[in-house]
Amino acid sequence: MTQRKHACRIRVGTSGYSYNEWTEAGFYPPGTTGAGMLPYYSSVFGITELNYTWYQMPRAEAIDRMQKTAGIDFMFAAKLTRTLTHEIEAKKWEGEAARFRDGIAPLVQSGRLAAVLVQLPPFFGRTTVNRRYLAALLERLDPLPVAVEFRNDSWATQRVFDGLAARNVALAAVDAPELPGLFPPVGVLTCHDFFYVRFHGRNAAGWRSGNMQSQFDYDYAETELSGWVEDRIAPMAARARAGFVFFNNHVRAQAPGNARTMIRLLSDAGLAVSGGSRSRPAGERFGM
Repeated sequence: MTQRKHACRIRVGTSGYSYNEWTEAGFYPPGTTGAGMLPYYSSVFGITELNYTWYQMPRAEAIDRMQKTAGIDFMFAAKLTRTLTHEIEAKKWEGEAARFRDGIAPLVQSGRLAAVLVQLPPFFGRTTVNRRYLAALLERLDPLPVAVEFRNDSWATQRVFDGLAARNVALAAVDAPELPGLFPPVGVLTCHDFFYVRFHGRNAAGWRSGNMQSQFDYDYAETELSGWVEDRIAPMAARARAGFVFFNNHVRAQAPGNARTMIRLLSDAGLAVSGGSRSRPAGERFGM
């Protein structure tokens, strides 16, 4: 396919990078320690999504040490801590938002923060209380680059999309199983600065089970990914300045393999893709 120049530069990576099973699967070289994972990962991909910041509040000194071990052009997305999305306390959340901002400050100062991901749970429906909370939360996070991932389909309305656009907040486009009540896979651009895509896999039985090891155990076929490139990613890239694409199907190291395939598909479509210095041809799965 003929390559074409494109203003939008896309970074592709995975949701998290520190998985011991990725060494067993062949992504990390044998003997790679936890401390050696990010330096190697950043030589292959140009971005990662920090999952640990959902489980615990980030600390500035730890974030600063971490970013210094990655490649100089490497970027990070940080998932908002669960006390602001899943375990909200009315009298504490504003202080939690301030703590989160302080914790990720080194990424902001270095220009390495791609976005903050606000991942909302399935039980967070579009009620008056939740709408007011989300609006207040987005105000507290402004002017950071923010993407919102809904998992309740009550938010899939044009009014919500328009509200995000008015705040210059990205709607996270998500690939997941087609289950009742789950937010649908849409490619709606609400922020011209960037678009944000997450691939969770299509393991419907795993999602129903609630077991995370089953939920994200899925390996995408190339046709499934190419459909996303053509139908959603390319149209969004035509209007956005940057794009971030993450694979969360990490259980058996499917994520880095699928990410490499996605890089190839995007390049074949004439889209500009940023990667690490050691990127191998996409589709080559860990020397297998």
